[in-house]
Amino acid sequence: MVTLTLKKKSAPSPDHGKPAGRGPLRGQGSRPRPTLAEAQAQRTEQQQAWDRENAQQRDERRPQPPRREGGGPLSVNNQRFAQNLVDRGAPPRRDASPPRQQQAWERDAAPQRDDRRPPSPRRDGGGPLSVNNQRFAQNLADRGAPRRDAPAPMRQQPPEAPRQTPTRPLKSVVNPQVARQMGSDRPGALPVAPANRPPGLPSAEGDRLSKRMTALGLSSRREADEWIEAGWVRVNGRLAVLGQRVRPEDKIVVDPAAHREQAQRVTILLNKPMGYVSGQAEDGYEPASVLLRPENQWQEDQSGLRWHPGHMRSLAPAGRLDIDSVGLLVLTQDGRVARQLIGEDSNIEKEYLVRVEYHHGPRLPDSDLALLNHGLTLDDHVLRPCKVSWQNEDQLRFVLREGRKRQIRRMCEAVGLKVVGLKRVRIGSVSLGHLPPGQWRYLRRDEFFA
Repeated sequence: MVTLTLKKKSAPSPDHGKPAGRGPLRGQGSRPRPTLAEAQAQRTEQQQAWDRENAQQRDERRPQPPRREGGGPLSVNNQRFAQNLVDRGAPPRRDASPPRQQQAWERDAAPQRDDRRPPSPRRDGGGPLSVNNQRFAQNLADRGAPRRDAPAPMRQQPPEAPRQTPTRPLKSVVNPQVARQMGSDRPGALPVAPANRPPGLPSAEGDRLSKRMTALGLSSRREADEWIEAGWVRVNGRLAVLGQRVRPEDKIVVDPAAHREQAQRVTILLNKPMGYVSGQAEDGYEPASVLLRPENQWQEDQSGLRWHPGHMRSLAPAGRLDIDSVGLLVLTQDGRVARQLIGEDSNIEKEYLVRVEYHHGPRLPDSDLALLNHGLTLDDHVLRPCKVSWQNEDQLRFVLREGRKRQIRRMCEAVGLKVVGLKRVRIGSVSLGHLPPGQWRYLRRDEFFA
């Protein structure tokens, strides 16, 4: 059995709240610890003393700022500029010297500045020219054409020998003929004769080269521009340029490579169904070119060509058929074919079968049938003679050599006929044949429209 004896705790000492029997933490004679307020006041006073001492030391090290003539100090930027001048070894500032010395220095420096400074051109009224006008005057002086109102030079220069070469036309003038006139009006400029024209520069006389090539039947205008740009056309033995003009006596030669490239262009025959437009889409109707897909190529096509995406490039209709008309539609990449079919001087026959209705009697009078052959006028234009005959009791056969807008329908309306259906079956010597509606084939190498 264990007995525990509890010892009674002694009472605390009144000194600093410490237990009795123990001495104080601080020794005898030590200062009492300051309170929080006293410690903060001491730190503030010590910081202020340090700031005053540092400010005094900075003032002693800082150089005196330069001052103006009136006695005021310079601004911060002017002080930096003055200090930079001193660091570079430049002479002292003007305001640092006495006023009399400053005036003398200016009198000595003024003639030197006047000698180095070129005289600025002045207007007739005496005012100086602007910066752009000064540059323009300098350019004229460099070209040997002094301005009439320019002052005489201060130093006499030896006269330059007159230029014997023709002055070039101004580049800012597009028309070469106007450029020659402007160049000849300038003082000292020699006229530019057509014989002195650089090779390849378009002539101002004659027709455009592309127009002349089209008139000669070499190509269409678009093809002519492409050939000229490709370097396949020469005029009088020199390489042609776009926009060049030629005279009737000029000799035009086309590289055989252009004809080989043109021979590779295709022509497509399409049996257009109703509801498709010939050219671009309009009024919600699709163009007939959307039918030119591989699956729509006629299986009996004897051209030996197969569909290729390149055959659809630059493919354009040569002639048109209305939305409610069907039959043979020609689309081609060859400009010669397009000009042959729809050119102003085209004489290719186009044959149509037209189903009509007549409500003014049992049959169309022979006089009106003769009027359809020749004698009608559309849009104040006398139509060319054509061939119109009965195919059967309700169908007419039209053979035209022109193709004005809705020409057959308007001709029938003029004699009291109503067109019920219209189908084109032949263009020149190429016929529609047994080509099914909505399908197409290539024009064979042995087929020609004329």
